[in-house]
Amino acid sequence: MDVIELLPRLHLLRFPVGQAYLWRDGEELTLVDAGPIGSGPLIAEAVRALGHAPEDVRRIVLTHFHEDHAGGAGEFAELSGAQVLAHRLDAPFVRGELPGPPPRLEEWERPIRAEVLGRLPKGTPLPPPSVLDVTDGEVLDFGGGARVVHVPGHTDGSIALFLPAEGVLFTGDTAASLPPEGVLSAGGTVTADSVNPPVVPGVFNLDGSRLLDSVRHLAELGAEVACFGHGDPVPRGAAAALRGATAAP
Repeated sequence: MDVIELLPRLHLLRFPVGQAYLWRDGEELTLVDAGPIGSGPLIAEAVRALGHAPEDVRRIVLTHFHEDHAGGAGEFAELSGAQVLAHRLDAPFVRGELPGPPPRLEEWERPIRAEVLGRLPKGTPLPPPSVLDVTDGEVLDFGGGARVVHVPGHTDGSIALFLPAEGVLFTGDTAASLPPEGVLSAGGTVTADSVNPPVVPGVFNLDGSRLLDSVRHLAELGAEVACFGHGDPVPRGAAAALRGATAAP
């Protein structure tokens, strides 16, 4: 797993498939997404390498239930005692109470999805000890007030997190940048001089039409920095990049 500093208070944790983010408020940390099965110990190691204890992570906010984002949540929650949060529509799948619905794939997505699944660890995720439901418009106590934004389409309960005081937006899989897994190396830093990667709507969705509406909604938030579930972040001009992702060709 690569650990990449994006901002002094924000690190990207990159897995072979997908990525998570670690936000710092003083000595208190928040994890956004938790990687696939087996990621819990790796996240704990990364937290220690950054000079913190796993117990400093107070919450794990999941953007949606898919295995590359929620698979490690139960493991790390057990290691750290962090509270797991998810939208009420995805929370039953995170808890393991129900199987999550599969995406409705376009024909061109099928071979890509098969390749991605082949790179994910096999097994059943450890359910978190508890999952707290969150809803649209709720403000979470990190980053100066992190607003929960319901963005259905990729899953019914997908959420983004917008930190207005910081201009930072976590999109989950509602949007992505190309290439699908980014080119930043471990120890690299995103700077204001970075060239923005191409931004595209997310793939492997339950409802592609609703997803496009959600991308447009995210563009209206006016974020400066966008952090995706897959691909390099956009370090500046994120709102314009998101508008471009849904522009007619």
